[in-house]
Amino acid sequence: MEIIPGNLLKTINSPADLRKLQRNELYQLCDELRQYIIDVVSVHGGHFAASLGVVELSVALHYIYNTPYDQLVWDVGHQAYGHKILTGRREQFITNRKYNGLSGFPKRTESEYDTFGVGHSSTSISAALGMAIAAKYKGENKKSIAIIGDGSMTAGMAFEAMNHAGVADSDLLVILNDNCMSIDPNVGALKEYLTDITTSHTYNKMRDEIWKILGKLPAGKNFSREMASKVELSLKGMISKSSNLFESLKFRYFGPIDGHNITKLVDTLQDLKNIPGPKLLHIITVKGKGYSLAEKDQTKWHAPGLFDKVTGEIYKKKTDTLQPPKYQDVFGQTIIELAEKNNTIMGVTPAMLSGSSLKFMMEKMPHRTFDVGICEQHAVTLSAGMATQGLKVFCNIYSSFMQRAFDQVVHDVAIQKLPVVFCLDRAGLVGDDGPTHHGNYDIAYFRCIPNMIISAPMNEQELRNLMFTAQLPSTKNPFVIRYPRGEGVMVEWRKPMEEISIGKGRRLKDGEDVAILSLGHPGNFVQAAIRELRTQGINPAHYDMRFVKPLDEELLHEIFMKFKKIITVEDGTIVGGFGSAILEFMAKNGYTAEVKLLGIPDKIVEHGSLKELYRECNYDAQAIVQTTTALLKNKVTVTCN
Repeated sequence: MEIIPGNLLKTINSPADLRKLQRNELYQLCDELRQYIIDVVSVHGGHFAASLGVVELSVALHYIYNTPYDQLVWDVGHQAYGHKILTGRREQFITNRKYNGLSGFPKRTESEYDTFGVGHSSTSISAALGMAIAAKYKGENKKSIAIIGDGSMTAGMAFEAMNHAGVADSDLLVILNDNCMSIDPNVGALKEYLTDITTSHTYNKMRDEIWKILGKLPAGKNFSREMASKVELSLKGMISKSSNLFESLKFRYFGPIDGHNITKLVDTLQDLKNIPGPKLLHIITVKGKGYSLAEKDQTKWHAPGLFDKVTGEIYKKKTDTLQPPKYQDVFGQTIIELAEKNNTIMGVTPAMLSGSSLKFMMEKMPHRTFDVGICEQHAVTLSAGMATQGLKVFCNIYSSFMQRAFDQVVHDVAIQKLPVVFCLDRAGLVGDDGPTHHGNYDIAYFRCIPNMIISAPMNEQELRNLMFTAQLPSTKNPFVIRYPRGEGVMVEWRKPMEEISIGKGRRLKDGEDVAILSLGHPGNFVQAAIRELRTQGINPAHYDMRFVKPLDEELLHEIFMKFKKIITVEDGTIVGGFGSAILEFMAKNGYTAEVKLLGIPDKIVEHGSLKELYRECNYDAQAIVQTTTALLKNKVTVTCN
């Protein structure tokens, strides 16, 4: 299906083309840009509602600022589709999030207009401040603009950056895109504070009227701009506390203004461009603006997949058979079953109620479920605090987001040996979201921490059993359960839960000549590979190790005494991962064997479908077959993929 841009949009191949338009043409361009995003995402997929909400802002920024010389830094990045289309990537946009296509997020190697790579939240102010400081040091007149929204202002890093920016004396503009949403609705006191600003009609009306009057007074007269600023401060003090938070950090606060009024945005940005120092522009937008269904259900339409843009029908995978559930939904349903029987269980997540499926517990047990906003560090230490009081906390964080809370895991949980249960969703490769979201490193960075239990279920039933084991009173250590994005393998998964002996693996299949040791979901790839190998007369043994810490040393002694050819398979980096742990065991105990490590190689893996990425990283069923047949012919001592 050919997607044709509107008459104005098809003439925009760079921001330089955009800046040739008349101001009255910007309305049409915004309409065409919004429609083009709807057309492409409905057919090719991707994030949806966030970019619709910043169409006018994207146009206004590139219209007023001299990009790429002036630096735009987008927070999170899934709101940057309009930015990409306006900066020479319109024709490539149909490849967005596809293998070898455009990234779904800003990426420095993709375009000079993408000044900072991003996929996680709350980095924009720090990065833009760094650019502003560099421009000042080098004597350049570059403008640095951070666009932060979708809940990103709740993270501690954003406040750390603002605290520094207020005293750095650099030319920085922070645009707060306030739409009251992340993926789920925003939470916390800051959300309430911004709502107070937005709804303070008396303050906003009087402020607008005062500035209309002041704007008509010529500079240099008795009533100077300096005096005008004093009047503004007095006005704020008398009528509202709205800007005190930002101005206490020494930011000049402007707004709130309508983020969908392109004329107002252009005029405001033009004015702010000439005001030195740190500034914050507060704009009010609607996530999903211009597509009514997305406006009404912003969580559902954050990234809906393919859909009919006319009817709004979201296309589901067509199949004649019952499909296994997503691992996240198994977690979400299982924690409720456990919590109904164990009143010490609590659920915590940093702004991922829907993504982790902790939303089910929030619906049934809101007093025992906590969405703390985009604050991974706080989520971990909050969980630790509750654990000191005898509560069993399931802290659910995406694997790649857990990277942000490493110190809290060490300092607040592991050293104190608190039995927090970390459920790491999206562990391993995650597909279209790409390198900022792949959960490649958690095995490696958790394995080096004392007191940790690290596990991975091969299927839904194993996930349930591990969750059951983790909440038992006898489990005294921090307990990690990592599982992948997407569907599992069991249609009939809701079975009675059983305790698993911590640090104990299982032999799934006896075999000869070669042993394949798997950790977690890739064990299913091994089973598929074994079915193929049997047709070739090769009969490997298969061991599901379940735990990478502690290792099942009894089982490993059995394996190394019987087999001289071993393959390890994991959905994580092979540098310091599960395979490395097996090699360490082998060296420690004086065994020798021919060992091949399969997993994620020591490189940045880009985006693509899971099938494509498993193949590229060489640990899908086909790769296991090829590795096994080659190993039975080779005499290499130790090799790593």
